[in-house]
Amino acid sequence: MPAKRRLIINADDFGLTAGVNRAIAEAHQRGVVTSATLMANSVAFDHAVQFAKSNPKLSVGCHVVLLDGAPVSPPEAISSLLAKNGRTARLRDKLLPFAVSAIRGKLPADQIAREVEAQVNKIEAAGLETTHIDTHKHTHMFPAVLKPLLEVASRMGIRAVRNPFAPLKPLVFAHVARRPRLWTRYTEVKVLRRFADNFRRQVAAHGMVTPDGCFGVVVTGALDRQLFESIVACIPEGSWEFVCHPGYNDADLGKVHTRLRQSRVAELEVLTSAAAKASLERHGIELISYRDL
Repeated sequence: MPAKRRLIINADDFGLTAGVNRAIAEAHQRGVVTSATLMANSVAFDHAVQFAKSNPKLSVGCHVVLLDGAPVSPPEAISSLLAKNGRTARLRDKLLPFAVSAIRGKLPADQIAREVEAQVNKIEAAGLETTHIDTHKHTHMFPAVLKPLLEVASRMGIRAVRNPFAPLKPLVFAHVARRPRLWTRYTEVKVLRRFADNFRRQVAAHGMVTPDGCFGVVVTGALDRQLFESIVACIPEGSWEFVCHPGYNDADLGKVHTRLRQSRVAELEVLTSAAAKASLERHGIELISYRDL
């Protein structure tokens, strides 16, 4: 019997704008997206909730935001997570200083836990079941974030978490290596893999489940049909996640702090294409959602 290869295709940034919500809806209804993670602090949160309720097959998780935007908790309760530039009601907006603080133990676990719980509570108060959890910019790869996040998720009955570590398959990255910008990102991802063993231990210790790894992180902002086909062709046996960011590059997106603009449109085209469905079928990959993990 051939080995099983299963794939969750998860759209991040659900709720970011109405255009992003619309694109995720299209990628789910006529494309290959099976799950999405919702930003509790987003401007189009209510719009996303309406769509999720009308499409019960879409597995919806919490895209915990510890960088960018406004916190859901009272600002005075999470001071270590806030920007230090006078905008005291805003979360930090740069990953590198956040990472340094996390590694140096300067992000109190209780403050992270408070903000994670507030964001999950907001989603569940809107009437949605939170099937899984991940983080904006994959901040839960850092142990200082991971432990309080898992403690909150486990206590609140969330059973699955994103594995943010990319499998270093030679065929995938032989293709990526021909694109210099992606090679730089691959190198960064490879360095961060030193946290992978701790991640698996912590997930098991908290009684939760996670995919075997995460595709799409390295190619964020550059996905096209050729890259999608290359990645799909290399997926090994097991259960994996492909991270994507479909959207519309409209006026609302222009008001949002994000580096992903026209690339969201390109991703939507890939995710709704007949070629994407054909590629998954040709390589014997079963699409699942986080509910099926």
